Amino acid sequence: MIDGFIKTSLDVAARKPGRGFTIGHEGIIKVTEVGSSVKNFKVGDICIASCISACGVCHYCQKDYQSHCARSEGTVSCILGVQTDGMQAEYCRIPYADHSLYRCPEGVPLDTCLLLSDILPTSYELGVRGRVQEGDIVAIIGMGPIGLAALLSLKSFKPSQIIAIDMNESRLQLAKSLGATTVINSKSEPVKKIIEKLTTKDEIRPGVDLAVECVGLPVTFETCQDIIAPYGKVAVIGVHGRPVNLKLDKLWSKNINISTGLVSTNSINELKNKVVSGELDPSPLITHHFKLSNIEEAYAVFRRSSETGAIKVAITPDGVDI
Repeated sequence: MIDGFIKTSLDVAARKPGRGFTIGHEGIIKVTEVGSSVKNFKVGDICIASCISACGVCHYCQKDYQSHCARSEGTVSCILGVQTDGMQAEYCRIPYADHSLYRCPEGVPLDTCLLLSDILPTSYELGVRGRVQEGDIVAIIGMGPIGLAALLSLKSFKPSQIIAIDMNESRLQLAKSLGATTVINSKSEPVKKIIEKLTTKDEIRPGVDLAVECVGLPVTFETCQDIIAPYGKVAVIGVHGRPVNLKLDKLWSKNINISTGLVSTNSINELKNKVVSGELDPSPLITHHFKLSNIEEAYAVFRRSSETGAIKVAITPDGVDI
């Protein structure tokens, strides 16, 4: 799917010789102009721009499946920075603004609000909501921005254990500081054996109740299958670009549930309320700030995230402070 998004963006850019194409699907905007059909927003409003552009009235939007809005300009509704110019610029057009913008809450830093555009709804809707119960044992595979966001949003459900798995030691230590009860470096430690030891108790069979896959590689999906307990859930958030091996011969008798999908961002208001109340604090995920004129440096820092410790990088136009 990621390959398809990249190809689409390249095709759009090729149709605009000399101009190129603006990427980026996460952003905070100040409304400077509204279209004739916009009713809910006015010039001057400070808003979270959803990464999903949804009309609000079609068959899918009425069912709260905004990720597949039938009136979107693409095959799915993640079109900002993919099929229409995106957020990494001084100005951006927001399609279907009435159903794709959310006012920023007062008193919350704008860089914190920025995380409500994509990674918090994505991790929450696809990895947490409806999947975690109090006392559950949860494993998160991949402690990048999405995995860390999942960790933060599931803590309020009071799982008994949160096991963070990654190959990057600095990200594992960040996960530990944010609430992970156990961290496992999959580069040097036997993940399955450690989890079996952590979860075997009395008559309870080994494994985790929820495995959240946040990488998008065949090996991490297989890890989820290897560590899931009977009646467990595997939530695939990672975007997979090639086929994976499904061990159905071993999984069918475990009564497990496997889910995946594209975010609809229908949880933004719910998450916004959690941030306002203090139940959820995603601010540690913003590790670097750059001005738009220094965006190439920002990309270089993010590209070397294993060295720089970058998780999420906030870009602001020159002359604008957040």
